Amino acid sequence: MEKNTLLAVVLSSVIIFVWLLFVQPKLFPPEAEQGTGQSTETEAPVQVTPVQTVQPSAVQPVEDVQTEVQDAALSDASTEETSAETTPPVPEKEERITIETDIIRAVLSSVGGDLVSFKLKEHSDNGEMVEMILPSVFENGQERENHAFTIAFGGIDAQPAAVNFRVSRPSPLSVEFSREFLMAGSTETFTLTKRYEFRNGEYMFQLAVSVSGTTPLNFGNAAYTLGFGPQIGPGFQKLDNRYEYRHYYSLVNGKRNNVKLNTPVDSRFTWAAIAGKYFTAIVIPDTSYTLTFSDRSEPGIPSASRMYLTRPPLSTAANSDVFHFYLGPKNQDNLGRYDTGDNSFRLRELDFTKAASTSGILGPLETLLKWLLKVCYKLVHNYGGAIILLTLMVKLLLFPLTKKSSEMSIKMQTLAPKIKELQAKYKDNPAKMNAELGALYKKEGHNPMSGCLPLLIQMPLLFAMYNLFNNHFDLRGAMFIPGWIPDLSLPESVMQFGTPLPLLGWDSLRLLPFIYVGSQLLYGAATRTPEQQGNPSMKIMLYVMPIMFFFILYNVPSGLLVFWIFSNVFTLIQQVILNKYMAAKKTAAVEEERDTVIAPRRKKKR
Repeated sequence: MEKNTLLAVVLSSVIIFVWLLFVQPKLFPPEAEQGTGQSTETEAPVQVTPVQTVQPSAVQPVEDVQTEVQDAALSDASTEETSAETTPPVPEKEERITIETDIIRAVLSSVGGDLVSFKLKEHSDNGEMVEMILPSVFENGQERENHAFTIAFGGIDAQPAAVNFRVSRPSPLSVEFSREFLMAGSTETFTLTKRYEFRNGEYMFQLAVSVSGTTPLNFGNAAYTLGFGPQIGPGFQKLDNRYEYRHYYSLVNGKRNNVKLNTPVDSRFTWAAIAGKYFTAIVIPDTSYTLTFSDRSEPGIPSASRMYLTRPPLSTAANSDVFHFYLGPKNQDNLGRYDTGDNSFRLRELDFTKAASTSGILGPLETLLKWLLKVCYKLVHNYGGAIILLTLMVKLLLFPLTKKSSEMSIKMQTLAPKIKELQAKYKDNPAKMNAELGALYKKEGHNPMSGCLPLLIQMPLLFAMYNLFNNHFDLRGAMFIPGWIPDLSLPESVMQFGTPLPLLGWDSLRLLPFIYVGSQLLYGAATRTPEQQGNPSMKIMLYVMPIMFFFILYNVPSGLLVFWIFSNVFTLIQQVILNKYMAAKKTAAVEEERDTVIAPRRKKKR
């Protein structure tokens, strides 16, 4: 009986061996050979070449974190089928996943599990939705696509993991990418998972990066680097740092810091940001990272704006980090929601508005003017009209100072003959001349600086208005005059040139700069005094300076020129009124002085 049993076992083994080795591959070939374009869970993990050999951690790896990977590699065919049913396969070809909310459209790629597009539905650029990720560049005549939120094992010089990831969709507004990796030169494996979560009404999304394996990750004193770039939108070829720029900030202990480019910064920061003129990218990490901003050029991208977050070596074999990224408009309304907690992520007191605020002592004044501009907009429902109305309000507010300055100017004109007389008399004795001039000013009750003081007081306000109209987000895409000024944040144009003008580089004929020069010359003519007519230096100020500013301001945003033009117009009207007032006052003063001259009376005889 035992002999027959043994014979049956041997024959059964031979039959199974022949079936598995010769018959089954011909009758039932694997799916990959049938051209399905997909592989099963047992696909060999991708090798990772570390910057240096991974040093074993003193902390013991979490047990069984890699059980599924090991089981998949060692199990028989029936186990493979069960695993394939529960875990999606790694695609052989790239998959694209589009996620849309009410305000953004994001496109993700299975290659690297990266974002390749992030468009803002409510904001446009040249008639298209604003793209916050530079989509592609041309290198040697070939189009090359850019990826953002890449993962590289090691520091910022390591290459991103540009391989296909397994894709799953936990919900309509979330997507998860996962892939197994093999340590080079060893049998150690680990799984990398990237999970994105988007929400309606949010320019912010959440990215969770998880690692599970048999040993903590350490590639050259870094676990991995999360990279964003190469530019935040809209894309640019060159920045002029005046009308379009990129600033690099971090918030540490409630204080906004300017971060130096291409220099790693090791600090615990609340957030880090790349801020453009109208849009910004902000990241909130959940632990300490090495922060690096870079503008390093590369083929097809002469100027860049990148952000790298380098994770320190992991202390455990299983780890999960959570990032929150904001990619959107740099305006008070959207950023302020993360200060008050009025957002679906329930984040608060982040001081996001500091990524948009004006630096320096003029910041509070600009904030006040911004509020007044919005009030004016609610009255006229046109930002061009709001700029004019705000300019008028400021001129009326400053009218008392302007009037005082004009009165001091007239007073100085009446004293001019006496001043010239003293200067000629004591030209060889400067000390005596200054003493006599001081005595004259005291006698007449005049301070020579009083005429300049009102102008000095106005200067901070004018600078704040300049910055407001040059940078205010709400002016982006705001139409003033249809067909002529469709966007107050851009230079207007009445005619396009076929080729840029030599030397000047102008590509359009613009009307507002000519109107500005005309208003400035009229203003100079109205405020010119008789003494200024024969003064060569004053002629330069009155005529040469406006022409010079014509070239400087030729390509500035049209909203800024609307402000300057109407500021000149209102100042001109003010000056005409003041000239008439001062002329009447001067005439009245002369008549009063004449009437007070009384002939001396004769003494009565006793």
